[in-house]
Amino acid sequence: MATAAKHQRMIESLGWDGLRELWENIQQDNTLGWDSGKAFEYLVLRAFQLDGAEVTWPYEVSLFGEEVIEQIDGAVHCVGLSCLVESKDLEAAVNFEPIAKLRSQLLRRPASTVGLLFSRNGFTNPAVQLAHFLAPQTILLWTGNEIEYVLEQEAICELLKFKYRWYVERGKPNQDVRLRDPHTRRKTE
Repeated sequence: MATAAKHQRMIESLGWDGLRELWENIQQDNTLGWDSGKAFEYLVLRAFQLDGAEVTWPYEVSLFGEEVIEQIDGAVHCVGLSCLVESKDLEAAVNFEPIAKLRSQLLRRPASTVGLLFSRNGFTNPAVQLAHFLAPQTILLWTGNEIEYVLEQEAICELLKFKYRWYVERGKPNQDVRLRDPHTRRKTE
């Protein structure tokens, strides 16, 4: 079992090309040197970091000096948003339980805190339906297809802004970032 510090050193040595290669390995379940699910968790955070976001790597939260009450996959601060990140690298689509857990974590944070739930293999219908009715908490759903797009575009912060604005304007927390207006893309295609 690798330590969090080792995972952070490994991921911070990668640029966009390295992240794309790691993504291919994640999809093939070939992530030697990484604990289960950690490669995906750190890939998401590193993408934000490479795009200029302030990143807090995975951490634990204790309350009143007592036992650990939360394990947070990470936090990101960019485009005026502060977000808690949860990443799920599962073979199947993610069901509603991680959404409920993230909502519970958001209840202990300022109301403006956004939850970001990343799933390599998407979400079940009950999970998507639950995410639509969490107000006042906000949880935005990201799929593996969107991560692939992020890595192609070498941008995630503006895509987060797009996804958040879509949720504010249209009430859809799972809007696919690949469908945004092509005139707003940062990278030349």
